[in-house]
Amino acid sequence: MPRIRYDPNLSICPDYALEDFANTRAQLVNDNTTEEQAVQLLRNIWQANNATDKRLWQQQVEDDREERDHLQRMEDDEQERLNQEHAREEEDARKEERKKNKHKYVPLLNSGIPNDPSITPCAYALRKLDKGEYLELWYFTNDGLDEASTKKTVDDNAMILTTLADGETAWVTSASTRNACSVVNDEDLPFEEFCQACPRFLLALEEADWPQDRLRMMALFWRNLQVHKLRSVRDPLVQKTLLVYQAEQRRCWHVVAKSSAGPYDISAVNEKVMEETRARVNWDNRIKKDNA
Repeated sequence: MPRIRYDPNLSICPDYALEDFANTRAQLVNDNTTEEQAVQLLRNIWQANNATDKRLWQQQVEDDREERDHLQRMEDDEQERLNQEHAREEEDARKEERKKNKHKYVPLLNSGIPNDPSITPCAYALRKLDKGEYLELWYFTNDGLDEASTKKTVDDNAMILTTLADGETAWVTSASTRNACSVVNDEDLPFEEFCQACPRFLLALEEADWPQDRLRMMALFWRNLQVHKLRSVRDPLVQKTLLVYQAEQRRCWHVVAKSSAGPYDISAVNEKVMEETRARVNWDNRIKKDNA
């Protein structure tokens, strides 16, 4: 139906008695209808049509209002969706910021300066732990912590020019050069320093939000090595066997953890592998002596 363009409530009934409507009246006047009756008939017809137009106009007004309300609801719903999406994005950004810089958001303790300084390894070590990657225990020995405290004037991410093994020069991170020059492999640590580093390492793992099952596994792994029957043997090569076993099994675990096979539990000592490791350590020592 075509839209009604003008409000019929504002229309005024024409005066059909005027000369302008004489021709119209003449069509209605006959033996049974007078001039006055013709005027009234025309007025009645106009009023009936006007009443119909008013009803249609009111329906049109209500339809328009309903359409506007519907569009407004759709607009409000879309705005609400956008607001919620924006709020989620902001919340996700805040969570990501807290995850990336979690130490920035740690609540303050209700205490003053502690008597004993906290154990703070270098940023390179902390990033490796945050990523769940393999890290040498040396970083948590006294030497590793001393180096972290004395060499913090250079950012670990800073690029420095260094000479590679083939004689060529290249830009590398400062952390990688310290790693190459200073870090002692786990198997080459003195057993005392191994025992010294383990509890510190566990605390760092906990601060790095490692899952509880992995924390328990690592704690048992190191405890079982430190109380193993070979620990009481005075032969230095036996002590070396425990260190080599620890280093190899931990490295292997990190490799497998990233594979499709998934991580396994290394807490219990595999005595067969330990014996194989002991034989290999003795053999390597014998070769070293023969070549000396």
